[in-house]
Amino acid sequence: MGPGTLWIFLTFEMIIAVTCCLGNALVIWAVWTCGALSQPTFCFIVSLAVADFLVGSVVIPVSVLVDIGINTSFHGCLFMCGVIIMLQVASVALLLAIAVDRFLRVRIPLTYRSTVSKKRSWIVVALCWVTAALLSFISIFGWHRSLGADSTECRFFNVISYSYVVYFIFFSLYLPPLAIVTGLYCYIFLTTRRQLRANIGVAAMSSTYYQREHRLAASLVLVLVLFVVCWLPLFLMFIVRLYGHNITVPTVAIDIGVVLSHANSAVNPIVYAFKIPKIKEACKKLWRRVCHDREQQSGQRETQNNTDRNMIFTENTGTKYNSTENRSATQPPVL
Repeated sequence: MGPGTLWIFLTFEMIIAVTCCLGNALVIWAVWTCGALSQPTFCFIVSLAVADFLVGSVVIPVSVLVDIGINTSFHGCLFMCGVIIMLQVASVALLLAIAVDRFLRVRIPLTYRSTVSKKRSWIVVALCWVTAALLSFISIFGWHRSLGADSTECRFFNVISYSYVVYFIFFSLYLPPLAIVTGLYCYIFLTTRRQLRANIGVAAMSSTYYQREHRLAASLVLVLVLFVVCWLPLFLMFIVRLYGHNITVPTVAIDIGVVLSHANSAVNPIVYAFKIPKIKEACKKLWRRVCHDREQQSGQRETQNNTDRNMIFTENTGTKYNSTENRSATQPPVL
């Protein structure tokens, strides 16, 4: 990567990092303030937002260091690459958890609240993160490239093998969960549509329940589609590099794929804010509060300015009046 291309890459990464941190912090704050953390689905959404926040605050800075190729110890470089992989695996696990939660919501609506409790939801979140960490750091324990040196120029594929990324990460940890998630959402959409047409039970209540489930599932499917669209090109290029011995994938194309995968974490908060009603309403309240505070501060400044002007005017008027009296007192009377 040339100096000009490197600076363009770093600029995009910096913009995405700031957007990731601000957007996902806003989502976490919105869910916290609206009291939705007591609902299992929003526990998973917040955890996914935390993963996206860490992409901006941890993964992108580490990726920049790896892309520059800093000199570090071999196992230190492996650890940094493992952190990059871990958050991607955690995102897939959380997308699967969200899909299973939505599936249970539609499959067992009457016993859902007793089956999927808040405590169990947070246990599942913890399992997702622990599993992602264990699977992502397998490379440290042997599935990596051996350079035979204690210090190395830290680049991703200097220490991570293409076979590990393609066979283990893509074919084992990426495709199967996403296939399951796709199947679960197909079931959710078919079930909600069938129930809406049939109007089983009390028509109004049943219709409202399944309409709400259908809309929320559609919003979460959009998150899934964006994840696939942003990550799939990068994995396809890795596959071409592994199998296409006569095909050359430019390094610039890989870098664009990396930036696109990071951009996914910046786009998700926009989907949450515009498509999920509770988060949308919380963001609106925050915006109104900020606008109200600005108007209040502006009004206070205007009031203070008016007060200052009145005081200056009063002082000037008093000074002129006193000067006139003094002149009148010193002048001799006219005979």
